[in-house]
Amino acid sequence: MPDHIRPPGQRVTIYDVALEADVSPSTVSRAFSRPSRVNSETAERIRQVAERLGYRTNPLARALTTSRTKMIALVIADITNPVYAEIVRGAQEVAADGEYTTVLIDAQESDRLERAAVERTMSTVDGIVLASSRMSDSAIRMVAKQRPVVVLNRALADVPCVVTDDPRGVRRAAEHLGELGHDHITYVAGPQASWPNGVRWRSLLEAGMELEIKVRQIGPFSPTLAGGERAAQELCARPATAVLAFNDQMAIGIIRGLSRMGVNVPGDVSVVGFDNILAADIVTPGLTTVAAPLYAEGSAATRHLLTMIEGAPGHTGRPMVLPVRLVVRDSTAVRNPSPGRARPAWVRQRPVPGPAAHLP
Repeated sequence: MPDHIRPPGQRVTIYDVALEADVSPSTVSRAFSRPSRVNSETAERIRQVAERLGYRTNPLARALTTSRTKMIALVIADITNPVYAEIVRGAQEVAADGEYTTVLIDAQESDRLERAAVERTMSTVDGIVLASSRMSDSAIRMVAKQRPVVVLNRALADVPCVVTDDPRGVRRAAEHLGELGHDHITYVAGPQASWPNGVRWRSLLEAGMELEIKVRQIGPFSPTLAGGERAAQELCARPATAVLAFNDQMAIGIIRGLSRMGVNVPGDVSVVGFDNILAADIVTPGLTTVAAPLYAEGSAATRHLLTMIEGAPGHTGRPMVLPVRLVVRDSTAVRNPSPGRARPAWVRQRPVPGPAAHLP
């Protein structure tokens, strides 16, 4: 049927393209799946007709002949966590540049749900990016034996990985707090199954010993605003003048929870987050945080995955490490040594507001 009399909304099929191009449907199929087996002039005519008619190949049908669906899966730990917004954007833009479609999977902070979703999706995608996976090492390795896999925010032997330089970030946060006179830092832990959570705590322990700063850990707590608010209650029961939170969401929840209990940030407590999500620069006070290159994480992991899908070997030695930086805003201030009496032993002190400072 000529396209000028095609009923509105009717899907263009391979038979329509074949009729317009004056070739058989099998020739059209080969032109898209195995173009080397079709005369170049014929293949070009078919592509022009397909473009004019608005024909799009079915990725699942194409997979029957090419073993490729041109789709990848991006699995994230929690779709409600804003840290993943830029990661997803970076991944999708690289995938689109390579003419791949990204299937987004929300694991809801559950290793069971993540594993089940990956198993359901595996047969329809060419590769998988696991962002902050909650699955066990053995489960990830099992998936990697069946599809190309790149792991984000976790180091795992024998599987390509992209991580951020968290030890450097924690060290800079500890140095910053030490320079402000804080000699005791409380780390508010995130999920036990989180690889970065363990790295950040161990890095703080090491930094504390080198800088002669006492450190302690409370938690684990949910990596959410509500988790931070619950942590604030424990912080009031066990006073501290400086806090490093697992992520920005928790740090913002801590600030909100402390404020409701009459504790001022940064006058009574200095708070540092991790990630530098958009809200870190919007909340009051502005959140001092270790900024991760979120867009670069998603794009680097996806770029590496696409090279693996195209046949290149995955780099399974040392992980790809991306740099971080400390962004100083208004949630940290000089520790006032004068003790109070009514509640945690601090006197209020507000810093002079100013633009965020970016420290290497």
